[in-house]
Amino acid sequence: MEDPNHKGNVAELAIATEAARLGLSVLKPLTEHERYDLVLGIAGRLLRVQCKWAKRQGDVVAVSLARNRRGPDGFIRRNYSATEIDAIGAYCADLDSCFLIPIELVDAHWAIQLRLAPARNGQRAALHFADKYRLGAVAQLAERYRGTVEAGGSNPPSSILKVDPALPSDEEVGAHLFRNHFGYYMERAAAGTEILIRRRGKPYARLGPAVLKDPPVPADE
Repeated sequence: MEDPNHKGNVAELAIATEAARLGLSVLKPLTEHERYDLVLGIAGRLLRVQCKWAKRQGDVVAVSLARNRRGPDGFIRRNYSATEIDAIGAYCADLDSCFLIPIELVDAHWAIQLRLAPARNGQRAALHFADKYRLGAVAQLAERYRGTVEAGGSNPPSSILKVDPALPSDEEVGAHLFRNHFGYYMERAAAGTEILIRRRGKPYARLGPAVLKDPPVPADE
């Protein structure tokens, strides 16, 4: 199955089927030439999703974000931005699994790799682990976050997918990636994730929630 159009169709159908199985709303644009293939309803939000075929390459799921079209002077190669879509949906036939990746991670990028296992060299910074972006896991996180927000009486203006409140441990990120996606990591921190920022491999700064998750216990006098 080498035809890119055929692969794209299979990926789109697989993602739509999995979303429907999870009880999500699945909408299809009636007009052609939209940048997104599907619209998924998650936790009360409608997300524009571009569907991609992904390949397993060893311990990673590789997702190409390039799109090509024929122009008057040959093929034109482009990627995706947050003005066009809200997320990338990826289907990996090797794993028979669907993933949903927020555009903040891939805005203007040409590819992304989702790790199935820790890096052999022990690297943690700037890695994206596949389990965190499985479609079912994202939907569950969004619903749980929605319930927390509604109980608190507030409605965040940002997309549900920008927040990942389920990470129990600190996350590490390289300074370059942190600068490019400051808004994304700021929202992660506000949701309770403590993020260690490394510069040239060394700890440089830490970003965390404004309210401590576990307030310190006063020492006995």
